[in-house]
Amino acid sequence: MPDQSTQLDAAALRRYNRQILLEEIGIEGQEKLARAKVLIVGAGGLGSPAALYLAAAGIGTIGIADIDHVEEHNLQRQLLHPTGSVGKPKVDSAIASLRAINPLIALVPHLEGVTPENAVKLFEQYDIILDGTDNFPVRYLNNDAAFLAQRPLVHGSIYKFEGQISVFDSQHGGPCYRCLFPKPPSAGSVPNCGEAGVIGALCGVIGSMQALEVIKYLTGYGELQRGKLLTYRALDHQTTSIVVPRSPDCPLCGSKHIITTIEPTRYQPSCEAAPTTSMNESEYPVEITVPEAHQLLTDKPEDTILIDVREPHELEICRIEIAQHIPMRQIPENLSELPRDKHVLIMCHHGGRSRRVTEYLRAQGLDNVTNIDGGIDGWAIEIDQKLARY
Repeated sequence: MPDQSTQLDAAALRRYNRQILLEEIGIEGQEKLARAKVLIVGAGGLGSPAALYLAAAGIGTIGIADIDHVEEHNLQRQLLHPTGSVGKPKVDSAIASLRAINPLIALVPHLEGVTPENAVKLFEQYDIILDGTDNFPVRYLNNDAAFLAQRPLVHGSIYKFEGQISVFDSQHGGPCYRCLFPKPPSAGSVPNCGEAGVIGALCGVIGSMQALEVIKYLTGYGELQRGKLLTYRALDHQTTSIVVPRSPDCPLCGSKHIITTIEPTRYQPSCEAAPTTSMNESEYPVEITVPEAHQLLTDKPEDTILIDVREPHELEICRIEIAQHIPMRQIPENLSELPRDKHVLIMCHHGGRSRRVTEYLRAQGLDNVTNIDGGIDGWAIEIDQKLARY
């Protein structure tokens, strides 16, 4: 965190008065924010709310890195960009919006974005990095560069009606993104940027949470999501937090690390999803419907197991008797107990949490894991109408 001396002038004291009134912030905390330098990678759905709140909070210097131009379909959720910015570089649009919100701060455009060639040196210019990107190769690049630059990385992502955040801060003993997901998912296994859909308000929730993590880190107050992954479900406003340990086998921050430099061949900055024709994907698809899951459990009961990752209190409402129960937050500690010689079906309430678990398990090398889209709610609708719904 920055430690230079910064004195707030009268204009700053007036502007940030309500924030300064918080004893956890005060004058000292506001001065820390004023001398801080934060880089926001991606001026999109997550970067927009994060940038707006960080600028309003008085972060002294905010860098914006993005190579994209504003498109009309961005306007539904990327609130940095007004209609008149369509066709303009996102960085220019973002800088204009943030300058209108707070003329007291410094804004630094990075129109070239984050690349394998500039990532580490760029990150070294800032105190903390906020990752608002939406594709896996760039997330791995940001993670690796932040580790090599010895800077904390605030991660955020969304999928349909669910979002997640974490703080990857290996310099203070925490894990990195590769500890959670050692390798990117196979091409075609995750919907690309335009396929899954997104609700704008969810971007606001997760992006605001990322901004809060940055403010907590810079002021030194509150408990960071370091070593934890927080998942938020918009459909019922429930949150789940799982512990993410630092992996000794991590190729980046583990004891036998093999990634020591940024090699461009590791990162493919594209959100295109190429089709896959592997036999394993055919036998164990990433996702299936509720009727397909029911058919598997009926036809091949000896070769198929069902795991319910909901919370214990949810089981009191409804459950499938043949399902094994492992709450989402306990999946990492039960990794070695999961069979590799059977088809493992993962179920939650609607399919969001189970999708996260499926992605996590596949990243750990369990390619025999499949998500049930629709979850137990879909099961109650299509298979067993006697099950209670909630």
